[in-house]
Amino acid sequence: MSAPSPGCWAIDLACSRSGVAAPLDTPQFLSPAGAPWLVRYALDPARGRELRARLGSRPWSLWRYRELLPVADFAARVDLGEGGTPLVEWREEARGVSLLLKVEAGNPTGSFKDRGLSLAVNRARELGAPGVELASAGNAALALAAYAAAAGLRCRVALPADTPATVGERCAAYGAEVITSPGTLVDARLRLAQEPRGDWDLSTLREPYRVEGKKTMGLELVEQLGWRYPEWIVYPTGGGTGIVGMHKAFGELERLGLVSGERPRFVAVQMEGCAPIVRAFDAGLSEAPAWESPETRVWGLRVPKALGDFLILNALRQTSGLALAVSEEEVAEVQALAARRRGLLIGPEGAAALAATLRLVERGVIGPGERVVVFQTGHPANYR
Repeated sequence: MSAPSPGCWAIDLACSRSGVAAPLDTPQFLSPAGAPWLVRYALDPARGRELRARLGSRPWSLWRYRELLPVADFAARVDLGEGGTPLVEWREEARGVSLLLKVEAGNPTGSFKDRGLSLAVNRARELGAPGVELASAGNAALALAAYAAAAGLRCRVALPADTPATVGERCAAYGAEVITSPGTLVDARLRLAQEPRGDWDLSTLREPYRVEGKKTMGLELVEQLGWRYPEWIVYPTGGGTGIVGMHKAFGELERLGLVSGERPRFVAVQMEGCAPIVRAFDAGLSEAPAWESPETRVWGLRVPKALGDFLILNALRQTSGLALAVSEEEVAEVQALAARRRGLLIGPEGAAALAATLRLVERGVIGPGERVVVFQTGHPANYR
């Protein structure tokens, strides 16, 4: 059984470039146009009222939105307790801005990657994958290894050679095969391609279901805010699945009649040493050329070329958003500030997003009375 369960409202897949459709009950990777597939749903306000009435009795995890998550057998899903993360208020340096951190570090392997890999691995198992693999700078490898172990699937991860050793050690503890490659994420992915063994590639946006898990961040925060949008969402952007997923989630919530008004303005945050989305946004481009020789110690943002670059840039422009690059020094300063004055250990990617937010507040771009949600995507212990 590989079609969605009867309680799910998914109907098919649509190519994100051409709109051509594909069925949900067969494996799909990139579309004939070389673009990501996105899941489509049959949604209307009556179903929105039905969903909202059901939420009150459901556990606080991403699976509370089961009608919007296309698994074939909900009862048999692999579920490690992903999602349901808190919004934590940041009071200092906010200048009248309502600044909230969406803290993803409490997910099972310590980062937001658990959301997407939970859905991707569940669907890979349902659709008959012999095994799963991906190239990663860290957090995605940890998540894939954990969920593959829980699903009984063999797993292989490829890491850039300079990834902290503890990442590979933890992946191996889950039973994954770990290979390393000099260079960047792109080089690690090439290493997998050079040694094929028939496993399914669950890399960012190369299959349709990671984005479905990531979109639950948007579903959650809107529910947490009383079914209202914040004015801003600031997001550390490597592959950008979170922006793509949340933008998709907001469209679904609107069709369900659960939220209305202007969508949040997205801010994509990258590092000065690897900022392809920022450069493309500033230049008015619809796609982001690869960044040559990326250099940053913020491993999750060392992504020289995002497959979904056109979807990220589209989301930024449709919401009158922004794209900013921050320095290594700003990241370190914000991590220290968060720990010493707020009691929060935040990962480098989340610190980059918070640094960009504080800069926007300081400059008055984000003004008093506005509400901004900053994504703290993972725990710094994942890189030790």
